[in-house]
Amino acid sequence: MRRHPDWLKVKIGSGKNYVKVKSLLRQAKLHTICEEAKCPNIAECFSSGTAVFLILGDICTRNCRYCNVKHGEPQRLNPNEPKDVADSVKVLGLKYVVITSVTRDDLKDGGVSVFSKTVDEVKKINNGCKVEVLIPDFKGNIDALEIVVNSMPDVVNHNIEVVEELFPSIRPDGNYQTSLNVLRNIKKINSKMKSKSGFMIGLGENKKQILKTIYDLRKAEVDFLTIGQYLQPTRKHAEIIKYYTPEEFNDLKNTALKLGFKHVESGPLVRSSYHAENAFC
Repeated sequence: MRRHPDWLKVKIGSGKNYVKVKSLLRQAKLHTICEEAKCPNIAECFSSGTAVFLILGDICTRNCRYCNVKHGEPQRLNPNEPKDVADSVKVLGLKYVVITSVTRDDLKDGGVSVFSKTVDEVKKINNGCKVEVLIPDFKGNIDALEIVVNSMPDVVNHNIEVVEELFPSIRPDGNYQTSLNVLRNIKKINSKMKSKSGFMIGLGENKKQILKTIYDLRKAEVDFLTIGQYLQPTRKHAEIIKYYTPEEFNDLKNTALKLGFKHVESGPLVRSSYHAENAFC
């Protein structure tokens, strides 16, 4: 594994809130993308009492070369999961919650019904809590997307993940145009719904490809954008080709803001849900 630059150093998780969040998640038998994907910001987020809930289990039916989430044959769904998530949000006193999932191509509806029920449960017992859903592509099924949008989360997020040229090698089970269509269709279903997307850099893309991705996302009427540095989870995953500097990330942020994005998080440690609530500040 390569030695990371100094600007990528993070704190090890500790403290009362960190332990509280970890304990609560284990008691409720819930998963977080923070843990499954080895997010570098887990210490900061858990210590501040926040987490990104991972529904539909912790085993993905796809095998993207950048992702640390387990892949294979998923387990049965937990029928109590929507309420368990809602109860945990209440105990933690969260005012902004992100709900994401593994991809479940094995399910007839892709798991969309669980997304909808989870949003409903969280809103029902957490008055004033904003909900962001980070969804898979549902194989481009617009009916599934409509169910999610109509459950009325505050933000619908679908990550493009990498530039188009890297999809065959890094995200072989996905499709760049399918993901763009998901984002376009969010606004077609509900023009007032806030949409969001994000991608990683450092996997071998060039500047022209990065800028094209930003342009494509803005053309799809995406409101919020995240750009972060790819970090190799294990030796089995795709290698890091380049470390971008904080200055380069800042330049990309300025470019995106000039194009009309309402909020942009761009930095070496930025992940899709990092400081997600700031978009509403």
